[in-house]
Formats: sequence, C-alpha cells, structure tokens
Amino acid sequence: MSVVRTLFDVIIIGAGASGLVCGAEAARRERKTLILDHSEKAAAKVLVSGGGKCNFTNLGIEAGNYLSENPHFCKSALSRYSQWDIIAALETHGIFWEERAHGQLFAIDSARDIQNMLLEEVRLSGALLKTGFRIKGVQRRGDGSFLVKCQGKNRVESYTASSLVIATGGLSFPSLGATPLGYRIAEQFGIPVIPPSPGLVPLTLHKTDKQRFGTLSGIAVEAEVRVEEMRFRENLLFTHRGLSGPVILQISNYLHPGDTLVINLLPGRILESIIEKAAAKAPEAKTAGLFAKYLPKRLITAILPPSLADKALKSLNAAETRLIAESFHQWLIKPNGTEGYRKAEVTRGGVSTRSVSSKTFEVRDVPGLYFIGEVLDVTGWLGGYNLQWAWSSGWCAGQYV
Repeated sequence: MSVVRTLFDVIIIGAGASGLVCGAEAARRERKTLILDHSEKAAAKVLVSGGGKCNFTNLGIEAGNYLSENPHFCKSALSRYSQWDIIAALETHGIFWEERAHGQLFAIDSARDIQNMLLEEVRLSGALLKTGFRIKGVQRRGDGSFLVKCQGKNRVESYTASSLVIATGGLSFPSLGATPLGYRIAEQFGIPVIPPSPGLVPLTLHKTDKQRFGTLSGIAVEAEVRVEEMRFRENLLFTHRGLSGPVILQISNYLHPGDTLVINLLPGRILESIIEKAAAKAPEAKTAGLFAKYLPKRLITAILPPSLADKALKSLNAAETRLIAESFHQWLIKPNGTEGYRKAEVTRGGVSTRSVSSKTFEVRDVPGLYFIGEVLDVTGWLGGYNLQWAWSSGWCAGQYV
C-alpha cells in the first residue's frame, strides 16, 4: 500500500452541491484545488432532489425562510449569490426549468442535468475531483496548513493545503453516505456544534393515535398546521405510522419534543356558518353527510365526534356546532417523534455560525478552515431553499479560500 503526498492550495471535503460550486470558484481564481468525497458519485443528493427533477431554488428566497441560532448569518451569502444567479447558470448550460407552486423551480428534464452542470463547471475550472476516498484524519501543521489523510481503493494518500473547506453536509439521507464527519472535524478544532436533529421530516404518532388514524393511510388533504406562532398551509398526508406531506415537513422544522400541533382540516372555510346555512336548507340532513363534499369519508369518521355524526343538522345546538367546528378547525395532536434521518430532507442544527464569518465562511479562530452548506447551523424551508443555501455558501467561500 503506497502513500502519495501532494500539495494543494485548497482542499474541499465533500462533493455535494456546495463543495462542487466552491471548488469550481476557487480553481477559477487559479487556486490549485482538490475536492474529495468518500462516495463514488458526486452530487448524489442533487439527483434525488425534487423527486428526480431537482428543486434547485425558489423565487421567494429570503433570510426569513431559514432557521439558525444566528438568524442574520445567511443574509450576506443569499444576497451575493441569489436565486437569479443559479437560474442564470442553468440557462448558460441550456437547462430548461419550470416554476411550480409556492415559487419552487425545477429542472424540466432531469436532476441529472444539474449534476452534469456541476461536474462540467468543475472540469472547466481545472479543479481535481476524487471520489471514493474515505477521510482518515485531518491535522493542522505547524505552518498553519492542513494535512488530510484519506484511504483510496489501493493506497493511502495525504494532501496538504493552506485552505481546508468542510462541505460534508448533514445526517439526512444516510443511504447516500451521510456521516457526522463534518461535526467531528469542527469539534476537533474546538468549534461549537448545535446538536443536530432531523429536519423537514415526517412525524410519527403515539400508539393510541396510530391505532385511531392508521386506517387513514394514503389520504391527502389541504390543511393548515400550526405550532406556536408558525403556520403553513399545504397538503397533509396520512401514513400508516403518522403524518407527512409538505405541510408536515415544513412545520417539523419548528417542532420540539412535547409540542402539540394545531391542524385546520378545512382552511379558508368557516364551519359554523356552513352548518348554519346547511341546516336552513336541509334540516333533516345528517351531520356527517355535510362534510362529504369537503373531506374523504374515512377522515370524517375519524375526526367527527361519534355522538354527533348521525344527528340531524336541525338538532344541533350552539355548543355542539362549536364542538364540530373545533374538531375540524383545531384538531390537536401531539406527535410521538419523527421518522428520523432516513426520511429527513435535511438536518437541523450543525456547526455554530457564530464561529464563522458570514462573508468568507472562514472560522474566526482557525485561519484557513472553512465550513459551507448543510453542515452549518442553517436550515431552509422545503421548496428549494436548502439547495440555494448550498449554491450561495459555496460560491461565496470560493471567492476567498
């Protein structure tokens, strides 16, 4: 087993969206750049984004769409490399895109077009990309440079560089090779890490609720879901283990253990008024029948108080009408947990941004060390926000490494 030592200006650990963008930008500045990844394929997560169509950004990118203990951190990067810049990059490569609901932008043909764009930019820049190399250790040398040891298929290789960029991502998608390497490197250099947790993730229910609502698996309805002051309105999907769908993924970023969700299954409607008008028009009609035009029968049965389901509309008193309205407009449910990293779109938490420059992404107390992308404590909403953070942070760091 041979040992190869090579000197670079910049080493980037992680060949995801942020790492590839950073590498291409650094190499364009005539910095001798190496991008390393333990996986065999670069930008693997890009390929699965948006159901294979890659939700690459959003027209409504703002700092308020991101969570962080340092909420102002993301503003600089998002303004210097915006959604319009990544749109321009796609158009330069002849990649057609389309807008969907809530300003989400997707590649029309395939996410592979965007993966190929990233790889082509790296090739044109002159950066060296090596996949299938597992990082064995990182050290800071006496002269301030960094030594990176990695294991290839047939040999151990060691590389040194004056700048080291950690672009290892979070813990979501373990099937694609996610590891805690980035957090371990941060801790090695004394950089705080906000405890990671699954983000944009389906929720599981307690046993009794799972028994009650498990039969609703496969049902999807538009709903408004709230926790404290944060609320979202999109589709909600019932699963055999709990709740999913875009609205649940969105609210999961703001959910803490023990929190109760407030779910409005008929958003935009005033149920008490609907009941009153229906009773005047068809007083003998059964209460359950009133909801058939709005919701699936199985869901009505699960939510509507059983004692009121077969009651004639004319027989409902004010208190009963209010109870029915609250059952659908303010369905309260306390999740048991989440489906974990295997189903999570992103990772909440990460390397503390209070230790990192929002302009250069360099660690303030460790010159030459940079963190970009999802490994940082910056988590975006569902809908292209997290990939935009990858593009923005990678591009900005690439101007300084």
